[in-house]
Order: sequence, then C-alpha cells, then structure tokens
Amino acid sequence: MSHWPEGYGRVILPETGSTLDAGIALASSEHAPFWLLAHRQTAARGRRGRPWAMPPGNFAATLVLRPGEGPAIAALRSFVMSLALWRAFVAATGEPQAFALKWPNDVLLRGGKVAGILLESSGRAGQVDVLAIGVGVNLAAAPAAEAVEPGAVEPVALSGETGCLIGPEDFLVLLAHEYASLETTFRQSGFAPVRTAWLAHAARLGEVITARTGRDSRTGTFEDVDADGNLMLRTHTGLRRIAAADVFF
Repeated sequence: MSHWPEGYGRVILPETGSTLDAGIALASSEHAPFWLLAHRQTAARGRRGRPWAMPPGNFAATLVLRPGEGPAIAALRSFVMSLALWRAFVAATGEPQAFALKWPNDVLLRGGKVAGILLESSGRAGQVDVLAIGVGVNLAAAPAAEAVEPGAVEPVALSGETGCLIGPEDFLVLLAHEYASLETTFRQSGFAPVRTAWLAHAARLGEVITARTGRDSRTGTFEDVDADGNLMLRTHTGLRRIAAADVFF
C-alpha cells in the first residue's frame, strides 16, 4: 500500500479552471512541493494550447516544485513524471506490459493515449523558480476520438482497457509516492538513471516514427533519447537531434 510522501503538500479542489493555473497561483502562498488535484476542470489545456477534455471521474492534478535550476534541467522532469505514471499504473493494475512511454510526455495503454503531461515554469536570471507539472489521466472515460488532432494517438481509458476502477484521489497517492521516489533519484544521481528506466519502457524505440514541429516534419528510426532529453531520429540524411515535436506512428 502506497503512502503519502513526506514533505509534499496536498490540495484537493472540487472544481477549478485549470490545475496548472491554480497551482501556479498558489505557489506564492503554499509551501512547495505540493500537489493540487481538482475533481473537475472547466478550462483544461494540453500542449500548444490545445483543449484537454476531462470526463467525470478522470484525473487532473498539478505538482508544483521550486527547483532553483536552469530550464534545461527542470524540463527533464517530464521524464521523471512519465516514469512515475508508468509505475503508478503498474501498481494499480499489475500489468507492466500494457503501458509504454511516448516521447516526449505521454503514456500509452495498449497503444492508446491514457495520460499526458504539460510543464509550465517561471523564473529569472536563467533559473526556474516555479515549475508546474500538469498531469491528465483517463481513469474512467476517454474523450471522443474527434476531440483529438487528426492522426494523433486515439485516447483510451484505464477502466475500459484493464477493468481497473480507481478514483482520482487514490490514484494521486500512488502517483505522488512514485514521483517522490524518482525525484530523489533525479536530484541525487541526475538524469542518467531516469533516462535508462524511461527507455526500458519507450514506445516504438527502434521503429520508424514521424516527428512534426511547427516548421517541418521528419520521418526516421527512433534510435535513442540523449542525455538532454532530445529525441534521436535516424533519417535518410543522418542522425537528427530533436528537442521538441509531436510524434506520430
């Protein structure tokens, strides 16, 4: 049985516009690190400002940290969180083979998207003072397929795919426990052990994928994730290092 990690605060709201916005707003008054969970979001968003649908019973939470680090290091916590999600899902279902990690920040369940992560930060003088890691999980229901971008991975729900029925607050305990353990590893040993564990569960590693940025689209073999979290894509013109993109299979 997982327990609430020592040193982490917890705020539960019946409703908010966005847990990211609410968490950032509380950062000035609430002692960080802390988790903020809302049972309902009215203005949720995903990457690049896309809307994020939240059917009843699903999970929406944000972890607020004060890392005091450079942006490049702080951003690696997307891998820390996605690995924590993988471990929380396995703890809840006992099905490690059902889940995979999609670069840069999604979790897949039998090929469908079950969870997503979004990072936002603020700071000055090259340091991140506040880092908010938003997490959305389809625990009870998946949004309609037409709600996602054409060609994107179809959303699925944990309950529908595995029969696991777990509420948001119980899932938060699992996730907070796993994240706290990995955060300790990240702070003490750096990105290397997190990267190794993440790659062990990476979706489509060694296979052909397409990475689309706002400027272009590249197709090649997903070879690796480097020490800075970049996607390493082997294309017909050579090995490409991609810092940010949407990945399509």
